[in-house]
Amino acid sequence: MPAFALSLPLHVAAATAVASQSQGRRGRIKTTSACCWRRAAVPVNMAAVTSSTLSKLAPLEAILFDIDGTLCDSDPIHFCAFRELLQKVGFNNGVPITEDFYSANISGGHNDDLARALFPDLDHDKAMKFMDDKEALYRKLAPEQLKAVEGLHDLCRWIEDHKLKRAAVTNAPRSNAELMLSLLGLTEFFPVLVIGSECDRAKPFPDSYLKALELIGASPDHTFIFEDSASGIRAGVAANVPVVGLTTRNPEKVLQDAGASLLIKDFQDPKLLSILEEIEPTVATVEQV
Repeated sequence: MPAFALSLPLHVAAATAVASQSQGRRGRIKTTSACCWRRAAVPVNMAAVTSSTLSKLAPLEAILFDIDGTLCDSDPIHFCAFRELLQKVGFNNGVPITEDFYSANISGGHNDDLARALFPDLDHDKAMKFMDDKEALYRKLAPEQLKAVEGLHDLCRWIEDHKLKRAAVTNAPRSNAELMLSLLGLTEFFPVLVIGSECDRAKPFPDSYLKALELIGASPDHTFIFEDSASGIRAGVAANVPVVGLTTRNPEKVLQDAGASLLIKDFQDPKLLSILEEIEPTVATVEQV
């Protein structure tokens, strides 16, 4: 049996027993069609969709973005890579992991933490070698499968038009992050890229978001964050920055419980468009030196 072949840790064993309810979606990215980013087409009751936290950000100064699952729906690619390699090394006695297990125990995690959680009895260097192999497989698959979350590029143009400060903040390895930004055509859009492993502590700790605020010179009182995972949302909340959660893959309740101020489907969600209209900066504000 391979060196990695071990039983699933007890604290996560139950998750793999749950059969996936979305087998047709497993391992594939949903293709989205391009459409115009515009104001909300239907009336939205703001009191019902967001707390006063976001409203108090006006005038908006900056937006921080997670990458995986936020800028792009990359979780299906990560899931495929983990499932293939974990089965190959005999993880959980060779039983493939489910999407439920992936969502509950892997999504949004930092590789160092995941290596310890998935392989608690294995030498850490060997566990990290597995994580490196998994990231290499992800980078091999991403160019053919990675797609932007709907409305992303229209939102980016809106941000540029309003001269908002921005940064990308991720737990992904730098090689992954730079590849994703390049594939999305956003390398030049983000003047700052903060990598969790290059900070003292990665998400769910606030260090990477605090570093991003410092590097772009933004106030948490006029900034919010886009995130898709409970780990990332907790990091933003710990940095005292409101977080808008994208329900790309993770359950709404998980994101709400982590502290998201607002949940949206994608960057064209009427709830998001309405709150941006409420807190958008004036031209005079963004052009001040």
